[in-house]
Amino acid sequence: MEYNLINKIAERKTKEVYKDNGKTIKLFVPNYSKADILNEALNQARVEEGTDLYMPKLLEVTKIGDRWALVSEHIEGTPLDVLMEQHPENFDEYLKKFVEIQLTILSKQVPLLNRIKDKYRRKINEAECINDNTKYELLQRLEGMKNHTKLCHGDYNPSNIIINEKGEYFVIDWAHATQGNASADVARTFLLFSIQGKTDVAEKYLNLFSEMSGISKENIQRWIPIVAAAQMSKGIPEEQEFLHKWVDIVDYE
Repeated sequence: MEYNLINKIAERKTKEVYKDNGKTIKLFVPNYSKADILNEALNQARVEEGTDLYMPKLLEVTKIGDRWALVSEHIEGTPLDVLMEQHPENFDEYLKKFVEIQLTILSKQVPLLNRIKDKYRRKINEAECINDNTKYELLQRLEGMKNHTKLCHGDYNPSNIIINEKGEYFVIDWAHATQGNASADVARTFLLFSIQGKTDVAEKYLNLFSEMSGISKENIQRWIPIVAAAQMSKGIPEEQEFLHKWVDIVDYE
């Protein structure tokens, strides 16, 4: 099938996103890992088939010229981060909805997904800028974390929540989905806010999630150095100094 790649709706370092005839086409840069693309498609398909969550249906994995593409249903609506910026007077209401949606996701199980502890173990070992002693401490902490089987989005932030005109929400971008401990997924969201310089929002989110879920802040905070180390393995230069500060607090309580 041919797609009209005129209406670009987003652009990232590794991909461009287009809208065409009710479909979203995520077009990856040339030479992007075929394994990563197929893994993203598999994750999305497993979550779609294994839950009743509102999310776009995966329609096709294809090539457009020399570039791989994932084609999904297009969801009309506004990203939650845009609504937060446009209507600051409703920020608390939006943040509460954000946590409610995450709790709904975490209530699901998708047994065929990779385990989050396996992913973080691999990422920590791949992080070249972390010394061996710190890696050892991080891996020891990781091994001591409880094994859960909750559905973890892996990149849960307001830009991945679309709200349509009816007020219905849809969760997009399941590339990093795993199964595991809810506190790990919350720690990653906390870190994503913090990386963006939204430290006040990060703390407010953490407090609200703890209050609404009954999970202690301490349990979530113990995951932060682990999640920061996994993020460091991506090698994004502008993030390294910030992440190092979290990784170095291995005994953070």
